[in-house]
Amino acid sequence: MGPADCRNEKNMANEGKYVIHATIKADGTVARKDVVGAIFGQTEGLLGEDLQLRKLQRTGRIGHVDVNLNNNKGRVKGEIIMTSSIDQVSTAVIGAALETIDRIGPCKAVIRVQRIENVHSAKRDTVIDRAKSLLMEMIETGADESKNILDEVRAVLTLDTEIEYHGMTAGPNVKDSEAIIIVEGRNDVRNLLKFGIKNAVATMGSGLKPELIELAGKKKSVTAFLDGDRGGRLLLMEISGSLGKSLTHVAMAPQSREVEHLEGKVVTKCLNQKEAANKAVSRITAEMAKEDDKSVGRGSAALEAPDEVKGWAEKMDGLKTNNAIIILEDGSATEPVGARKLEEALAEAEGAQGLVFAGKVNDRIFELASGAGIGNVLGKTVGKLTLKGGVQAFGLNDL
Repeated sequence: MGPADCRNEKNMANEGKYVIHATIKADGTVARKDVVGAIFGQTEGLLGEDLQLRKLQRTGRIGHVDVNLNNNKGRVKGEIIMTSSIDQVSTAVIGAALETIDRIGPCKAVIRVQRIENVHSAKRDTVIDRAKSLLMEMIETGADESKNILDEVRAVLTLDTEIEYHGMTAGPNVKDSEAIIIVEGRNDVRNLLKFGIKNAVATMGSGLKPELIELAGKKKSVTAFLDGDRGGRLLLMEISGSLGKSLTHVAMAPQSREVEHLEGKVVTKCLNQKEAANKAVSRITAEMAKEDDKSVGRGSAALEAPDEVKGWAEKMDGLKTNNAIIILEDGSATEPVGARKLEEALAEAEGAQGLVFAGKVNDRIFELASGAGIGNVLGKTVGKLTLKGGVQAFGLNDL
């Protein structure tokens, strides 16, 4: 429906209480005036004196009859819209009368009423929808101060609900919930409790207790929710290393902010934007590696290739030029993949830890490996730059 149609429908809605929407099909070419003429002519005398359409239109009780037609290969389809200010029973009778029209000029025709719209009801729906929108704006923009007051009062109730789980501060639902949230300290747990989140547990310092690792292994969902600083990222690496695949998601506080000081709406936003754990860990690992590169500079490797990298050399045999093989955590390798599809393959691979590339390790290979959280790459040859983005590259002559 175009802008003109929208304006017409608005105008008609202003003319009456009801709008009759009908479709028309004709086996031949007919014009708008033919359709209007048939509506008034073929219903005349059918409905009695009180419902004569011409009379009703003259008195303003039936509005303008709007007809839109489309001609396609000698057949016409279109829409009829008629407004009514009379009662709903009479309006329904007029709608039924339209369906008795079977010819328009020399052509056979079929008219079917699709619906009779109650304009007042439609306006009420519009009012309700707009009122809801305005109310939400009021809540979001004007209720912060009262929210803070409620949060402070609510904290009196929620602080007492924390429990101790094998020496770790936790929310009361941490044992029974199918999902848990791992945070750093007890104040993080208490802050989440203020906002009704009762399934958090604190690591209580460095190192994950065996009881926490065991608990995480029993849950369907385990989310690490950590501070938005380097300390939070380092703790994530520790949690990821201890939990492995038990860690399913990662949520980080905004840059330089701590979980224990976050407002309720920020907590909700962070948890709603949580990432899959493997992607988040790979991304953050690469970011930290880049920061390390900037602080110590980039250079060439003076170290001997690790034994595991030396073991990858045999996978280079028979590998086509510029094809690659991804090495997984369990030491297995994927099928060879071409350079064009390498980025997609790395994104789909779970637990990628190495890359064997039958070509020269260039900037693009460094970037792809860094983005996938890969630490070592074995290529046929390596340029002067062998360390970039936390990725160490080796050539066959380094083995």
